[in-house]
Amino acid sequence: MVDWQDLHFFSVLAHAGSLSAAARELGVDHVTVGRRVFSLERALSLRLIERLPRSTVLTREGKAIAALTEQIAGQIQTLERKAKGYSASAVETVRVSASPAVAARLIAPHVMSFHREHPGITLVLSGASHNVALDRGEAEIAIRLSRPQDPNLLIRRIRVMRFALYATPECATKPSADWTFIGYDPPLEHITQQVWLKTLLAGRPIVFQASDLFGQQEAARAGLGAVVLPHFMGDNDTALVRLATNLAPPTRDIWLVTYPDLKRSAAIRASMDFLTQTISRQCPTATSSS
Repeated sequence: MVDWQDLHFFSVLAHAGSLSAAARELGVDHVTVGRRVFSLERALSLRLIERLPRSTVLTREGKAIAALTEQIAGQIQTLERKAKGYSASAVETVRVSASPAVAARLIAPHVMSFHREHPGITLVLSGASHNVALDRGEAEIAIRLSRPQDPNLLIRRIRVMRFALYATPECATKPSADWTFIGYDPPLEHITQQVWLKTLLAGRPIVFQASDLFGQQEAARAGLGAVVLPHFMGDNDTALVRLATNLAPPTRDIWLVTYPDLKRSAAIRASMDFLTQTISRQCPTATSSS
């Protein structure tokens, strides 16, 4: 008989690529991962991995079994989502993933009101710079800045995130030809607001780069240069003012994403309503002129 737990450990190993990486993901030691995989090999009478001194490689049979375990994992996730959707428990945990800025500045300051209204629901808010895998059960709800392509997802456009160029009042008094800029580091040059920033440069330098908006904002507050921020960050920062630009600033749609099965859960519906209303209030449709 195949142990489902052994299959799970092998699936994580196949995805992670090494015993040590799988152990970190599973929260166990690598010996436990190896033991579980060996148990599965024995049950199937197949060699699934090549145990090399510094790496772990799937055999041909291992690759075939890994593909099957991926399908099984997907079916288990579907089962769990359906069960959660049918659940009528008075106490629920709902995991929400959003970009770090959205999580920290748009959602987190308002969770107190949600808790008062729904004391039996615990929100677990993750500020992630990458899109979490909803199909792997990493979150029940995601707030994303690009429209997902998975046709199985329930997708709702909440609002539009608007950007502008900000700097300290002292920087703003300088001639625009003397402005310096703050932006993302090279791996994130494809981001919409970074592309727009580069169209403004006209030979002027980016003097500081950071992988997140919080670091960029702090550098701008110190007077280092101008930075592109969402209105909900820049307009609420008393140390910064909005700068006029010849080119219209960019916008990004804000999407709420979950699986249809989960919407049957009252806790999921309540969380979705809270997220929609909270973000809508702070990202209004109309915007004031620069």
